[in-house]
Amino acid sequence: MLLDFDGPVCSVFAGFPAADVARRMVELLSGPDGPPPGHEESDPLAMLRRIADEREDLVSVADEALAQLEAEAVDMARPTPGGSDFLEACVASGRSVWMVSNNATIAIERYLGAHGLERLVAGQFGRVRGEPKSMKPSPRLLAAAMGAADAKPGECIFIGDAVRDIEAAHAAGMEAIGYANKPGKDEALAAAGAVAVVTSMDDLARAVVTTAG
Repeated sequence: MLLDFDGPVCSVFAGFPAADVARRMVELLSGPDGPPPGHEESDPLAMLRRIADEREDLVSVADEALAQLEAEAVDMARPTPGGSDFLEACVASGRSVWMVSNNATIAIERYLGAHGLERLVAGQFGRVRGEPKSMKPSPRLLAAAMGAADAKPGECIFIGDAVRDIEAAHAAGMEAIGYANKPGKDEALAAAGAVAVVTSMDDLARAVVTTAG
């Protein structure tokens, strides 16, 4: 099982809103040349992508700044109902779970540790440090997780809540399940080619238990 982090496991920016994180990034990265590319973005990951496209000289410091802000954010993150139950069900059924996320690995590890979930996750693959283009929809992180799991695409499935997750899974040669945690996402995820779409992680946890039985 390859699993996205922000969405299926928790809402990373529930307590430290993404727009506020983006504003902090602008403050940290603004200099004599003005604000960074994407300074008008309310999504800090979108800003990081813009910086990677337009200001390669800023990429390293921007990525590090965002990673630290994400680490702050996960301390206030809201757990997704059914998220931990899904992890428990996977492990109980003999399935390994590998976290694959555009968020920084240090933030993922911090959240899992704080919530006692690290024992349920075989490994974490956040965006490659200093390389924003490793983020989904690139299949790079999924390929890395499969390599660590010594698994083939046909032996894996990816669960994510964004169209880019479905696209990344298909680029990596595997199927994907869409988690529609907001109105309208179900149609977008289905249109992107998700093999199934659910609106509850509890439903997925029960499906894992049923399949195992």
